Amino acid sequence: MKHYITITGFQLIIFRKELEEKRSENIMTTLLGGLNSTARKLLFRVISTRPIPQHIAFIMDGNRRFAKKWKLTEGGGHKAGFLALMSVLKYCYEIGVKYVTIYAFSLDNFNRRPDEVQYVMDLMQEKIEGFLKELTLVNKYGVRVLFIGDLERLYEPVRIAAEKAMEATARNTNTYLLICVAYTSSHEIPRAIYESCQEKSNGTRVMMNGNGSVNGDYGNDDHELGIKSVDLDKHMYMVVAPDPDILVRSSGETRLSNFLLWQTTNCVLYSPKALWPEMGLWEVVSGILKFQMNYKYLEKKKKQA
Repeated sequence: MKHYITITGFQLIIFRKELEEKRSENIMTTLLGGLNSTARKLLFRVISTRPIPQHIAFIMDGNRRFAKKWKLTEGGGHKAGFLALMSVLKYCYEIGVKYVTIYAFSLDNFNRRPDEVQYVMDLMQEKIEGFLKELTLVNKYGVRVLFIGDLERLYEPVRIAAEKAMEATARNTNTYLLICVAYTSSHEIPRAIYESCQEKSNGTRVMMNGNGSVNGDYGNDDHELGIKSVDLDKHMYMVVAPDPDILVRSSGETRLSNFLLWQTTNCVLYSPKALWPEMGLWEVVSGILKFQMNYKYLEKKKKQA
């Protein structure tokens, strides 16, 4: 039996629990989403008898399609997506996941319509400032927030708010929320290569050749620099966290969309059909179960790398 939400205008300021129980067409999502805290803890205790992923990364896909599906006003999908994010984070941290990374805004997204970019920037600023008002609760659970990417590209009010959030949670070490904004792997990797070369060359001018090799300019002679993967690792934006164990992309899409290409060599790729605002407990649990089923194989591949 399918369940539907009737939304007039934008009535998504209902409790997250009610939204989660009704928004999915999956019966198991509806049942699990209604579990109270005690029952959820029991479920997580059972799941925790097997390895729990240390790091889960999310590509939050489907906000605009959700808005179109439910005929929401512009930006409604992004607001619904934020509510889903709060639920997903809660479930991840409750089950014992230490690092959660979300792909909030890519560098490519700056090419969207100016009014849409402005809306997302305004929403981001609003949510970060709202987060700063809840620091007592955030610090109680020990959540450290890190913004990852070319932060200079962010609109100034958003960048200032992001810097305040990072500074305010800098001493927390229990759990981490990594928010990738103004980020793409095609920006992160060349940047890491350049910085690695600068380090290896001791400040000597570095040049990139047409064939892709990197040389140091030592007067009349060019010398190739011995750059290894470990050199690049320490210059990546994502050096602050271990590589993801699971990469989740909502809405059934399997494209990586220029996200964590360097870090996802050995991780589970999981693509639930739910649009991002429909993501809930069942999707989190399913992803972890998939990780556990593949755990031995993944560990073997990591040792061979």
